[in-house]
Amino acid sequence: MKIGIKVGDIMTRDFISVKPETNLEECAKKMMKKRVGSLILTENKKLKGILTERDIIWAITKKSSGELKKIQAKDLVRKKIVTISPSSDLYDALRKMKKSNYRWLPVLVNGKIIGFLTLKDILKIEPSLFEIVYSHKDFEIREEGQKLKRKNLRTSEKPKFIKEDLCEECGSFDFLYKLDGRLICGECRDRM
Repeated sequence: MKIGIKVGDIMTRDFISVKPETNLEECAKKMMKKRVGSLILTENKKLKGILTERDIIWAITKKSSGELKKIQAKDLVRKKIVTISPSSDLYDALRKMKKSNYRWLPVLVNGKIIGFLTLKDILKIEPSLFEIVYSHKDFEIREEGQKLKRKNLRTSEKPKFIKEDLCEECGSFDFLYKLDGRLICGECRDRM
């Protein structure tokens, strides 16, 4: 089932990257400043890895916070990375994400990274795919359930996507969830 939209049409071209030697403290600060959940490790436009929030949290639980300046990003990243080409169809990207259990794919041309594609990018451009993604038990959007547990919200149920529209709290266009009778985006829901 091809969708007819190419990865290169919707990928993020201005992704946030760091050098592999960057220490974890600097990486965490950059993630917070840029409000992203992952950083691309590059060297001469070549992909060297992807560092995620989860990688940093893992390091914090294993090491003291003072040691974060000593640990380099390249020490935590996986060596094998699933990638995709910009000419691939979004359906192929979803299949790769499902198979690898990642919610993102670096986009490469001739071994050089030119973009970054996330599940959120796909669902923003083609919301009808939400049901396809959501219906697969082995391919869930985990971050939503984890945030609920961390925030100790009143319900243990995974939030239900209502529609894509303007958030009643911040006004941004995003996927909206119903909370206390209001339709709000995931970021606003997490802050409450």
